[in-house]
Amino acid sequence: MTTLWYQNVNTQLPRSADQEKCDVNFLHWQEAIACIDGIDLRTFATTVIDDPKARAILNAIFGNSPFLSHCITSEISFACHLLKNGPDVTFSELMSDLEACWATQPSRDRVSQALRITKRRAALTIALADICKVWDVFQVTDALTTLAEKSLDYAAGTVLREGHERGYFRLPDPVNNPQKDSGFIILGMGKLGGRELNYSSDVDIIVLYDAEIIDTDDPWDLQKNMVRLTKQLVQIMDARTADGYVFRTDLRLRPDPGSTPLAISVLGAETYYESIGQNWERAAMIKARPVAGDIKAGYEFLERLRPYMWRKYMDFAAIQDIHAIKRQINAHKGGHTIALNGHNVKLGHGGIREIEFYAQTQQLIWGGRNPDVRIAPTCKALQALVDAEQMEQSICDDLIDSYEYLRMVEHRIQMTNDEQTHSIPEDDKAVEHLAIFLGYDSKQAFADDFIPHLERVETYYAQLFEDTADTDNHNLETGNLVFTGAEVDPGTISYLASLGFNNPEFVDSTVRGWHHARYRATRSTRSREILTALMPLLIRAMANTAEPDTAFRRFDDFLSQLPAGVQLFSMFQVNPHLLDLVAEVMGEAPRLADHLARHSGMLEYVLTPDFFTPLPDVDELCDDLEKILEQARDFQDVLDISRRWANDRKFQVGVQTLRQIITVKESGLAQTNIADTLIKSILPRVQAELAEKHGIIEGGDMCVIGLGKAGSRDMTATSDLDLVFIYDVPEDCEGSNGDRPLGIAQYYARLSQRFINALTAPTGEGMLYEVDMRLRPSGNAGPIASSLDAFRRYHHEAAWTWEHMALTRARIICGGEQLSQKVQAEVKDILCRPRDGEKLVFDVSDMRKRMDKEHHTEVVWEIKQYRGGIVDIDFIAQFLQLNYANAHPEILQNSTPDVLAKAREIGILTEDVASDLITAIDLWTIIQGYLRLTVAAELKKADGGELPHALKQDLVQATGEPTFDMLYERMTNAATQVMTHYTTLIDEPASTVTPEQDKT
Repeated sequence: MTTLWYQNVNTQLPRSADQEKCDVNFLHWQEAIACIDGIDLRTFATTVIDDPKARAILNAIFGNSPFLSHCITSEISFACHLLKNGPDVTFSELMSDLEACWATQPSRDRVSQALRITKRRAALTIALADICKVWDVFQVTDALTTLAEKSLDYAAGTVLREGHERGYFRLPDPVNNPQKDSGFIILGMGKLGGRELNYSSDVDIIVLYDAEIIDTDDPWDLQKNMVRLTKQLVQIMDARTADGYVFRTDLRLRPDPGSTPLAISVLGAETYYESIGQNWERAAMIKARPVAGDIKAGYEFLERLRPYMWRKYMDFAAIQDIHAIKRQINAHKGGHTIALNGHNVKLGHGGIREIEFYAQTQQLIWGGRNPDVRIAPTCKALQALVDAEQMEQSICDDLIDSYEYLRMVEHRIQMTNDEQTHSIPEDDKAVEHLAIFLGYDSKQAFADDFIPHLERVETYYAQLFEDTADTDNHNLETGNLVFTGAEVDPGTISYLASLGFNNPEFVDSTVRGWHHARYRATRSTRSREILTALMPLLIRAMANTAEPDTAFRRFDDFLSQLPAGVQLFSMFQVNPHLLDLVAEVMGEAPRLADHLARHSGMLEYVLTPDFFTPLPDVDELCDDLEKILEQARDFQDVLDISRRWANDRKFQVGVQTLRQIITVKESGLAQTNIADTLIKSILPRVQAELAEKHGIIEGGDMCVIGLGKAGSRDMTATSDLDLVFIYDVPEDCEGSNGDRPLGIAQYYARLSQRFINALTAPTGEGMLYEVDMRLRPSGNAGPIASSLDAFRRYHHEAAWTWEHMALTRARIICGGEQLSQKVQAEVKDILCRPRDGEKLVFDVSDMRKRMDKEHHTEVVWEIKQYRGGIVDIDFIAQFLQLNYANAHPEILQNSTPDVLAKAREIGILTEDVASDLITAIDLWTIIQGYLRLTVAAELKKADGGELPHALKQDLVQATGEPTFDMLYERMTNAATQVMTHYTTLIDEPASTVTPEQDKT
C-alpha cells in the first residue's frame, strides 16, 4: 500500500488556539464530504480525520487560521489530494497545470480564473509545508515567488496578445509566446525580485516598454496603449472575483510614482535614474529582476543601468546620503523598550527591514568595486559580504538566523487571515493565539524567543556607520523619519503625529515629492543628499512651532519658489539655528514667509553679525545705503539695489519684532527710518536724472512732507506713504535751464511723478511702497506738487476740516533747510489759527460717522476701524490739536500718544481720560503691529479664532496678559472706554450743533 504523505510528518505541530472554531471546521469538513466526486476520495475524506497524524495537521489549521480553514472546507477534494501527496508533488502539479492551461491560449477571463484557483490552492499547499516544517523559510518564499512570476508572465502574455489583436503593435509570436521580444518589460522589485516573497505579499513591479523594440504603426499612442495594458495586467492580478485574487500589485517603486504614468519608456527610466535617481532607489534596484514579459529586454535595461547602480568609487556625498537614510530610520542603542504586543516585525526596531538595510547599504558602498556582493537575496548578500571581508561571519550568522525566525513569524501572522500585515496583534488574547500557532505553549514563551532576536538585530543595525556620528543631529531624540521607498512608513506617520502634525500623511507625501526632484531646488543629486541629511532637523524645527502643519506648508511653498537648493541647504547645514528662524517665520508670520519665499537670498543677510541688532538712526542708514548705491551703473540699478536693501532691512525689523528683540513702537520707528532713508537717497538721484534733459531750476527747492503713519513715525510692515510735495522758487524764475527747459509747475510735477514711480514701480526685486497723494491740496484733483504759496492759500481759504486733521501729522522728511523751515512755519500757522469750535466738533463727528458707515466692523481685531479703536482715538487727538493749538501750540505733536500726554499736561484732558486713551492706543499699536507683520488676510472672527496659536502667544506676551481670552476681554473693555470718552468729547457736543453748511 502506498504511504500517505501526512503519515511521514513527524514534527511537533501547533495545537489549536481556538478549540471551538476547530470543532466547527471539522463539522464543515464532514458536511463537505457529500460534495466530493469519486468514491475513493470520499472514503479517504471520511476516514482521514480519524487518523491521529492527519487530525493533528487539520487541528493545527482549523484552530488557528480562518483563512486556511476556508481554503480546506471550500475545496475538500484538493485538500485530500494535498494530504495524500504532500506539498512538493502538489505544488509541482499546480505549476504544470497552470502551464498547460496557458498553452491552450485561454481568454482573459479563463486566465484570471485559473490564476486565482491556482493561487488559492498554492496558498494552502505552501502553508501546509510551512506549518508541518517540511519546507524551510527559503523554500516557502521561493515557491511564493515562482507562483507570482508565472502569474505575472501569463497575465502579461494575455494582455500582450490582446494588444496585438487590437492593432496596438505587432508581436513576433503572438500565438505561442507573445512575451518574447515584445519590448514589454516587468521588473520584479523588493521581495519579488529577491525571490523572498512573504505569505500575503504584494508584488512590487516596475513596468517598462522599449519603443525601439516594439513594432507599431502608432508610435504617438504607444505610451497610452502601454498604460492601458498595464492597467489590464493589474486588474488580472489583484481584482477580487468570486474566485478570490491572485496578488495585490504595487507599482509605486517606479520612478517618481506621483507624477509618472504606470508604464514608463526604457529611455525615460534611464534618464530618470541617471539624473534624479536617489540612493534609496539604487538600493531598491539591487533586487530588480525581470520576472515577466520580455525577459531579454529587461536584462539589457538593467545592464545599461549598471553604472548608475554600482558606482566604482562612492563619493563622500553619496556615502553621507546613505548615512542620512540610516539616521532617518533611526535605530537607538537603548533608550526604549521593545514590546511584544503591536510590534511591527518588518518595520519595527530590530525588524526584517533593518536586516535588509544592513545588507543593502554595504552592497551600495562595496558593490561598485566588488561584483561578488551584487546579490539580490538578503541572506546570500550577507554571506557575500563576509566572503568579501566586509562583515564578520558571526554577525552574518546571527542576522541570517534572526531573518529566518522573523520571516517565519511574519508568515504565521499573515496566513491567519491572509492579510498584508506585519504586526503582532495588540490584544493579549490574539497574541496568545499567535504564539500557539507558532508552536509555543504560551505568549511568554514566544516573547522569550522573539524579543532577543529583535534586540540582537537592533544592536548590529545601530552599529552601522557608528563612527560617522552626525554632528548636527546627534543630540536630537527622534523617532522614525523614513521618506524613502514606495511604502509609507507607519512609524514615520506615528512619529510625525506625536510631534504635533495634524496631517502627517501630507508631510510624508510632500517630502517624498522633494526627493523626487519635483522642485527646481531639489533637482540636483547634491541638493537632495543634503536635504536628506537635514530632514530630522527640518522636521523638528517645524514641529517646534505652534502650528507645525502651517509652518510646513509655507516651507514647502518657500522651497517650490527657490531657483536652486544646494547653496541654501548647505547654509542650513552649517547654520542649523537658521532653520529654527525660518520655521518661526513660516509658522507665525505669513507676510514675512511670503516675502522670504520671494527673496530666499535674504537668509544670507540673517547670518551677518548685526542682523539681530536694532537698526541705527537715519543718518547711519543713509550712509549704509549710499555705499551700496555707489555700485549702481545706471538708474535701473538704483531701483534694484534700493529695493534689495529695503527688503533686507524690513525683514530684519520684522524678525526682530517677531522675536521681541524690539518693541512694536521701536519697530514703527525703524520702519519709518527705512522709508526716510529711501526718500532721502532716491530723490536726489531722480533730480539728477531729470536734470540730464531738462536742467535744474536755479535757486529752487522741493521738500517732501510725510503725513499719516509716515508723519507720526509709526509705520508698520504694510504701511503706504502719504506724501505731499511742496516747492519754492525765486520770484524772477521762469523755468529750468536745460536743453529742453520746462516751466516751473511742469518741472516739479514731472520730478514728483518720477520720484513716485521710483518708489512704486515693480522691478525684479519687487516694489518699495505704495504712495498715496490724496492728502495733497485739492486731493486727486490738484497738482502733484504745490508751490508754497498755493499750499498756503489752499489751507487758509479752501481746505476742509479733515485735511487740517491730516495736517496735524505733517513732518518734513527731506528738503533744503530754508524751505523746510518755511513749510514747518506755514503748517504751524495753519494749525494754530482760531477755529469755530462748534463747526469743528460737528465736522469731526460727521466725518467719523461717514467712515464708520463705509468701513464698519464688529470684529475687534480690525482695530483701525472698530469703534473705540485707532481711528476714534486719532480723531480725539486731532480734534484737540485743532481746537486748542491757538492757545496751546505745544499740543502740536506728530504722534497720538504724545498729543494725549501733552493734553493731560496742560489740563485739556483729565488724568483718567488721558490715561484710558493712552493705554488704549498703546494696546492697539502693539496689536496692530503684530497683525500687520503676520496676518495677510482680513480677520472675520470676533474672538480672533483664526489667528495662529503662535501669534496669540506672542500677543499675550507682548501685551502682558496672562491668557489670550483675557487679552480679548481687555480689548473689548478698552474699546468701550474709548467710545465713552469719544462720545463725551465729540459726539455729544456735535449733537447740539446746527451747522450752517456741511463742509467735512
